[in-house]
Amino acid sequence: MQQYQRDFIQLALDHRVLRFGDFTLKSGRQSPYFFNAGHFHTGAALAALGHAYAEAVIASEVDFDVIFGPAYKGIPLGAVTAVALAQRGIDKPFCFNRKEAKDHGEGGTIVGAPLVGKVLIVDDVITAGTAVREVVQIIAAHGARAAGVVIGLNRQERASEECEFSAIQQVERQYNIPVISIVQLDNVISYLEQESQDSETLQKIVDYRQRYGVSDQ
Repeated sequence: MQQYQRDFIQLALDHRVLRFGDFTLKSGRQSPYFFNAGHFHTGAALAALGHAYAEAVIASEVDFDVIFGPAYKGIPLGAVTAVALAQRGIDKPFCFNRKEAKDHGEGGTIVGAPLVGKVLIVDDVITAGTAVREVVQIIAAHGARAAGVVIGLNRQERASEECEFSAIQQVERQYNIPVISIVQLDNVISYLEQESQDSETLQKIVDYRQRYGVSDQ
């Protein structure tokens, strides 16, 4: 595990983005942990978050022309990633979409740079893959193509009880693009094994991974 990944996990714990307990997911599963990037809501946290995203993008060596932050959570995530990449000498244009078209001024649904070429999508998580599919359609409608998706956490779990693949694996196969995550659940487990004194919580997460998990990605 790289230092930026360790720093990201600690950042998520410090800001209660990553919490432990008993949570009911949209899938109906009872999860011993929950990840909500909306709790990264201070200037310092967003700056650190941008650095983590930038490091993950650089490590992936993905080739892209423009950064796209889908409304709504993806907008600040895409912005801080663009800033952090620029600080590392990788200055890429950035844009985002509106949920509804503007009917005055220049109009349209895309704000910022033109949506052209190879587009890197920046978001928090992929749960069912529905949001990503919508974004890919938006990108294609502008004559561009998706180059990849970068997210904060890969839960590494099956999309449904009947499916052997995760939503992330399905997206990768359907669109032939990489989904880059800052950390995977396995990284979180490794971190807790080294840093946490709460063996009960750790065991619950390990059991959850064994019950619902997919093979390494």
